[in-house]
Amino acid sequence: MKKIFLILMTAIVAVSCSDHLEDLNENTKDPSQVSGESLFTNAQKNLVDQMVTQNVNLNNNKLWSQYLQETTYTDESNYDQVTRNIPDNHWSVMYKDVLKDLKQASENIASTVYTTDELNGRIPNKLAIVEIMSVYAYANLVETYGDIPYSEALDINQLLPKYDDGKEVYIDLISRVTAAVNSLDVSKGSFGSQEERIYEGDVSKWRKFGNSLKLRMGNMLSDDAPAVAQAAILSAISSGVFTSNDDSATYNYLSADPNTNPVYADLVLSGRSDYVAGKTIVDIMNTMNDPRRAVYFETVDGTNYVGGEIGFAANFATHSHMGAPFYSAQNPGDILDYAEVEFIQAEAAARGFAVPGTAESHYIAGITASFDYWGATGVAGYLIQPEVDYNTAIAASTAADPWKEVIGTQKWIAMYNRGFAGWNSLRLLDYPILSQPVDAQSGFPTRYLYPVLEQTLNGTNYEAAAAAIGGDAAETRLFWDKFYTFDF
Repeated sequence: MKKIFLILMTAIVAVSCSDHLEDLNENTKDPSQVSGESLFTNAQKNLVDQMVTQNVNLNNNKLWSQYLQETTYTDESNYDQVTRNIPDNHWSVMYKDVLKDLKQASENIASTVYTTDELNGRIPNKLAIVEIMSVYAYANLVETYGDIPYSEALDINQLLPKYDDGKEVYIDLISRVTAAVNSLDVSKGSFGSQEERIYEGDVSKWRKFGNSLKLRMGNMLSDDAPAVAQAAILSAISSGVFTSNDDSATYNYLSADPNTNPVYADLVLSGRSDYVAGKTIVDIMNTMNDPRRAVYFETVDGTNYVGGEIGFAANFATHSHMGAPFYSAQNPGDILDYAEVEFIQAEAAARGFAVPGTAESHYIAGITASFDYWGATGVAGYLIQPEVDYNTAIAASTAADPWKEVIGTQKWIAMYNRGFAGWNSLRLLDYPILSQPVDAQSGFPTRYLYPVLEQTLNGTNYEAAAAAIGGDAAETRLFWDKFYTFDF
């Protein structure tokens, strides 16, 4: 009996010690599950950072749109996508650092029981906002690559996901953003101001953002599926899109690294002098005597603005640099703005879509919104110049579709700080005409190449996708890009 007692005591002590040792291995400062709100905060910042940065390893669209020119390494200005693995880096950020976190955020928020009825009542709005951000990210992937993993993406059981048809994905995304916007309840809250740094949880503004995103996506389909485009555009407008710069989707950066605007990191924290203004945009703005030059650029001598020749290594000292706002750590990160919304409505009116207002009225509103956003003066005088006045410029244009040249040029100027938006506009409207880089590695890039890792690890599905879009080449036009002006 005594032996049995000793054996039982030994077992109890052993189990107790084992449990105690396991407790010692636990980090009591870490939660057992990351909150959905934290995951959303991280995903939102990663998304905005990727859209805003001009780091040559991540995002070259300001170079391709010829807003900027490089001073030392000119590969990216000459359309080299391969040396720095740019397509791989963008793909990784969007899928791994944005969409994966958004998916997990949605799951965690949905499964959380909060401490009050009021907090639990915010769950549907939070889920809708996560969904809207997911649509934005997926839309960018379609606009950038073409066919992408979608139905099998983010599924841990599908290590080699198939690629879905880009147009079908895009139309499905429009349905998703519509449902998300319609589910928002403006009488209830959502994320806290520190959890969500675009609108600080303001549900009414998220509703306008979702509608404006739908407007932009509808517009991208205008040449390929005009009936679908018009329906999406009119639905978005009737539901309520941006109506002022106060509505624009701008991320609030902080003053200390790593939470500063990535452009500040590129221009200041890097200690480098890698960029000057691009000759293409400087010359066009010089011709129009555009007052926004004083915000966009610095002069070289107190008076003149000089842009770097596209594709050449530009001397930093003898060319205009980016303007003062871009050297600010807290310059907002802009991912969709009121000026673009007005220009899109101008395009829709010019196409004959039954939008409220005229192409001219929305064109003027878009230019005015851009001036106001940057605090530039002199918009009234600018608008009456022959090169800018809508009807005069239309009459003078020799383009097959004069409105594309007139609206496209002003929209492109207004998108100077938004590389992806400028690149999208160039591919959709094909104006203004760009310069041929001195050592172009391809024709004008109308898409990112598929990542090398996809070619290596997901070869069968990659090959099928490449064949479906017409070849994995930089010049392959995506389904929505029907016309092409930049034939160098």
